[in-house]
Amino acid sequence: MKLLVCISKTPDTTTKIAFTDNNTKFNADKVQFIINPYDEWYALVRALELKEKNLAQQVTIMHVGKADGDAIIRKALAIGGDDAVRIDAEPEDAFFVANEIAAYAKSENYDIIFTGKETIDYNGSQVGGMIAGLLDTAFISLASKLELNGNTATIERDIAGGEEIIEVMTPFVVSCAKGMAEQRIPNMRGIMASRTKPIKVIPPGATEKLTSVRYYELPAEKAGCKMISPDNPAELVRLLHEEAKVI
Repeated sequence: MKLLVCISKTPDTTTKIAFTDNNTKFNADKVQFIINPYDEWYALVRALELKEKNLAQQVTIMHVGKADGDAIIRKALAIGGDDAVRIDAEPEDAFFVANEIAAYAKSENYDIIFTGKETIDYNGSQVGGMIAGLLDTAFISLASKLELNGNTATIERDIAGGEEIIEVMTPFVVSCAKGMAEQRIPNMRGIMASRTKPIKVIPPGATEKLTSVRYYELPAEKAGCKMISPDNPAELVRLLHEEAKVI
């Protein structure tokens, strides 16, 4: 069984966000980039666990991005990925990313394609579903557990008011959420081995972007907090009526 794990490059959560060119571009100067946590902690680690149980033979890392993304690819390989593919293009549009991944995966016959449930920068949750649509295969979103029995997967995911358990035959695409696996830290042996693992770099196809950025806007600064004495409920009621805003 062949597994493909899609990873994206995102700013570290402690990054101070700023924009340039009249708020039309993200300012990447001095920004620390990491593997998107949902891709790393849940999608990648669960794929590796399936391989360790001899339920899969190969775990390939997929990334759409330029050469500055090789560092996060090497980390994914250090955690345990076998090899990697990088589509040499800027990932500026969800459809562009999905189409490039699907175009490559179509000829490789992967049994399961893993993504994180979303990225922590744009929070779009679009790429996994688009890949499945382009490959005309099943898509399961927000999966928190995945077990394999031959070519049948039993997947658990959270839904409004409860949990849903699904059975699906391979091939399929799954987006992974909290609960799927536990974060792993690459050890020295993995780091050394990752240096010799192959990264296949291929040019992008003729995919046309469907969206463009008009501008970015930072959220409004948080207002100050007003403390009301528990002995003065009338003041609380007055503030709720006169000053509170519904967001």
